[in-house]
Amino acid sequence: MRSFTRSEWTFLAIVVVYSFIPAVLALVRIPELLGGPTIVPPNPRAVIDPVPIILHILASSFFCLAGAVQFLPSLRRDHPAVHRGLGRLLAAAGCISALTGLWMTTSYVFPDALQGPLLYGARVLLSLAMCALIVWAVFAIRVRNVAAHRAAMLRSYAIGQGASTQTVFFLAAMAIFGAEPLGLSRDVLMVAAWVLNLAVAEAFIRRAAPRRVSHAAGPQGHGQFRHTKAEK
Repeated sequence: MRSFTRSEWTFLAIVVVYSFIPAVLALVRIPELLGGPTIVPPNPRAVIDPVPIILHILASSFFCLAGAVQFLPSLRRDHPAVHRGLGRLLAAAGCISALTGLWMTTSYVFPDALQGPLLYGARVLLSLAMCALIVWAVFAIRVRNVAAHRAAMLRSYAIGQGASTQTVFFLAAMAIFGAEPLGLSRDVLMVAAWVLNLAVAEAFIRRAAPRRVSHAAGPQGHGQFRHTKAEK
């Protein structure tokens, strides 16, 4: 069994560190939601209706942490069965994360300081987009459109990782201004994090496109379909 390369291990380490704070802060709240002692400041919405929050925390943490493994070329090349099996679990987790996020956005009552119209609209739109992208990715791989599959999953992963980038933005804002952003400034920072993630995802997708074209024009023939199918 061939191990991951050094660059792949580095990539995984970066993703784990990047996802660490939001994942841990979310996971430590689960005992409280199940009736245990309060570890972090209480959240009245979580106490009243904890099931969507628990599902969202578990699904989002799994999607962000385990999802990074799916982008490793070594896994796709050397362990395709693992890639496919993990992909099915991640597709389910991603949809649960998106749909529970949509449910909480539309069902819970948030004060204006924590969610204004801008953030509300972005959460609804991106939850629907994330779920639709995952469904499209599943359809694309079933018809052997690997490029569309990877692009859709990368975009959905960028949306799912929004909390990590938002944490970085909030920590930076608190270090600069000495207080947590609230109101419109909070909305703008939250939305900006998703915009940045999606911009990075698009850059990776466009960067991969010339390589697929060069493989399609290579001496092996039959274009991208044969190359990407073999890689999967």
